[in-house]
Parts: sequence; structure tokens; C-alpha cells
Amino acid sequence: MSKENNNLRKKAVSLEGFVCIFVIGIVFYGLAHKMGGINMINTLIKTAHDLLINTVFFIMGVAVLAGAFAAVLSEFGVIAMINKFLSPLMRPLYKLPGAAAIGILTTYISDNPAILSLSTDKGIRKYFKNYQLPALTNLGTSFGMGFIVSAFMIAQSTLLNKSLVIPVIIGNVGAFIGSIVSVNLMIHFTKKIFKSTNVELEEDNSADLDKINYREIREGNAVERLLDALLEGGKMGVKMGLDIIPGVLIICSLVLMLTNGPGPNGYTGSAYEGIEILPYIGAKLNFILKPLFGFTSAKAIAFPITSLGAVGAALGLVPQFIKEGAITAREIAVFTSMGMTWSGYLSTHVAMMDSLGYRKLTGKAILSHTIGGLVAGISANIIYSLVM
Repeated sequence: MSKENNNLRKKAVSLEGFVCIFVIGIVFYGLAHKMGGINMINTLIKTAHDLLINTVFFIMGVAVLAGAFAAVLSEFGVIAMINKFLSPLMRPLYKLPGAAAIGILTTYISDNPAILSLSTDKGIRKYFKNYQLPALTNLGTSFGMGFIVSAFMIAQSTLLNKSLVIPVIIGNVGAFIGSIVSVNLMIHFTKKIFKSTNVELEEDNSADLDKINYREIREGNAVERLLDALLEGGKMGVKMGLDIIPGVLIICSLVLMLTNGPGPNGYTGSAYEGIEILPYIGAKLNFILKPLFGFTSAKAIAFPITSLGAVGAALGLVPQFIKEGAITAREIAVFTSMGMTWSGYLSTHVAMMDSLGYRKLTGKAILSHTIGGLVAGISANIIYSLVM
């Protein structure tokens, strides 16, 4: 048996199994003791079902339309134009070569791992010094699912009876500020680590010009390209919608049970009942959360906490919070900023850093991005106060 395969094996009976049983037992005992065993199970199932029908499919609809729109923008050169305009800003803002601007656009219209395409493209990789490559993880994650998050938040305007376009724009600006902090912190760490072996890679301007000045298109005439772009973009939206189902149903259901309280008639096993642990924690931290993020209700802490693992699941919290009057347009701006910046980085950073070949730097990447997300939320709150 190879050493690599042996590393993936453990004894059938180990401490890990007992710890797992203990943790699961504590969590479900705490819920059942407060809600009642049958009520807890019914609430969990009914909440997951309602999230699937009324939230996941709504997010999927938004994702399909957003994916189709983004694909058309890419196919007919709008993304390429934006990319060319952004490239000169990359070095002064992020200490990265202009080619990294492609990563911002690809992750904004898709998801965090799209940035990894830069690391495998030899025509782009050559512009990066060795200490700059690990920072691609932070750059991509800062903008991952940005288009989906923004479109979803704007779609809540009807539910809140107020236009959310400006708050969402403010949230995007906050995320942009957070990305600068996250990437520059990561560059600061990696530059020190790579200082002794910092060798600049050779540059070939012709390859850079190809990436900046030219773009690939689909086969066929304009109408055929339009239809292909719409359908392929829509398919990506469907895939994203399906991919977030486990996260929304599992994470969001548990978070809501830790966030909400009993119904008007106590615990009845209905959807969206819970034991109010997160609001309790939020209330204790309100002296920090209120001035930093402007949260109206202690419940709002659930969104950034959920965003750490899956922003798709965090989006599922928003409609319920609006119905309960727990959030306002200010929170939408802050949620957009933090949700977009963090975008589930705790669940993707390890794999992304491993794919780049810098697994040992994962801790630095997570620390930098945690600070970047907090700065993003604070920035959105401050900008909202100034603008609105």
C-alpha cells in the first residue's frame, strides 16, 4: 500500500468517531430540550422544505438570468472592454500585474474557483512574481458570486418596499475596499516568506497584449452566438442553483433554528422556529456590531456568520429577516459587501490554496481575508451613512 493511500485511512474505531457522536448529541439535545424532540425534527424538515421551494428556486431563477446576461456581456466584448480599463489599476491597488484584472471579472460573474484558471494559464502566469500567486485566492474570493449576490439583493426591493439599487452599489464599493485590504495583507505576508527566493519571472509583452487586446468568441453569426451565450450562461445558473441546495438546506436550516424563537403559540413544529442563540450572542456583542456594521437587530449577525461557509445559504436568510423587520436597506448594503467579500471562503480557501500549490499558506490567506471581510462591512456601513 502506497504512503499516499495510507494517509487517507484511519482505524475503524478511533477518538474521532466518539467526538463526532458527542458533538452531534450535544447539538441535538440542546435543540430538543428547548423545542421538544418531535417539534425539532418537524421544524428542521419544514424549514428545509420551505427554503427549497421559496428560496433556492428563487435564487436559481436569479442565477439563470444573471448567468445568461453575463455570458452575453462576455461574448460581445463588454467584459473585455472593462478588463482593459481595469488592468492599469491592478498594480497600484493590489500590487498585482494587470492580467489579474481578468480574475476579478471571471469570479464576479461566476464563483471563487474561477480565479484558478489564471494560475494554469502560462500566458498569464508569467507576469506574476512567485510571492504574488498565492494572493490570487484572496483576489478571486473577494469578488466571487458578486453578480449573483447583487442581483438577489436588488430583487428584494419588492419585499422591503424600497429600491435597493443604491445600497447594493454601496455594498459592491465596500467589497472592493475589502478586497484591496485582503490582497495587500496577503502580499505583505507572502513577500516576507518568499523574500529569500524572490525571483521575478520573465515577461513577454506580446502574450499580455493578446490577453488584453483580443478575446475568443463562439462560432457562427451574431444571432447564433447570442443564443449560444444565453443558453450556456443559463445552464451555468442552473448548475449554481443546484450546487447551493445542500448548503442552503443544511446550513441555513440550522442557522435559522439557532436564530429564530418560538412561534406565537410556542413550539409547534412549524417552519422557522428556533432557540435564539445567535441573537443572544449578537445582543452581547451589540456594543461592537452596532457602531461597526449598523445592525438594527441582533439577528443580523447570522448573515456574516453563514457567509463564512456559504454565501448562497446566507442569501436564504434575507427574505425571512425582511419579513420579520429585522433588517433595513443599511443591512442590505453591509450584507452585500460582506457576503460578496467572504463568499464562503472558509469552505473554498483550503482547496484553492492547495490547487495553487501553496497549502502551507492557507492560514495566512484566511487571516487576511477575515480582516478584509470585516473592513468591507465597516466600509459599507460608513459609506451608507454618508450617502443615504
